[in-house]
Amino acid sequence: NINAIDDIVLEILTTETKLTICAVWGGCGAGGAMAILAADKVWAREGVIFNPHYKTMGLYGSEYWTYSLPRRVGPVKALELTETPLPIGTKKAMAIGYIDDMAMDPQYSSLLEEKKKTRQKDERVKPLAAYRAAELQKMKINFSGKFYGGEVNYHEARYNFVHKVRPKETASYLAKHMRLDAAKLSELRQPLTY
Repeated sequence: NINAIDDIVLEILTTETKLTICAVWGGCGAGGAMAILAADKVWAREGVIFNPHYKTMGLYGSEYWTYSLPRRVGPVKALELTETPLPIGTKKAMAIGYIDDMAMDPQYSSLLEEKKKTRQKDERVKPLAAYRAAELQKMKINFSGKFYGGEVNYHEARYNFVHKVRPKETASYLAKHMRLDAAKLSELRQPLTY
């Protein structure tokens, strides 16, 4: 249930009485790769693979990713990660700020106070409820008719994802010689061809 997951993520994001830490042992993708970003600190063991996108499932996604991902990696990198569905390893994830490599810090109290101030400032700028409402509105589109203007509906895309049905051709945005251009967002939002 998307709303139940969002409720958990919201609780983690709005916790002001303690720092939250997510320790990642195995690979994660889609909602799992986004939900972990709700934590104040994200640790991962070496060798973990992240797939921080929903594209191969044909979903817009929720888990407050439109808030958490850009806060960690910036809006341009967030767009790149979600629209070019490629995995990233632990080293790259650390280099771009997707995860932290932090041991128990002796400055816990100051970190907690900094967290409270940042969260309050962010809430004044744009409440988390607005992120959730926008994400869920986009998700509704995924469940009615064809998504991204393509020929595949959500249920077909979900089946292909779950049963590992391979696309007939490699999507053009995966070609190494092509660079991500935010101006071509509508092109990038096209579904994979099965």
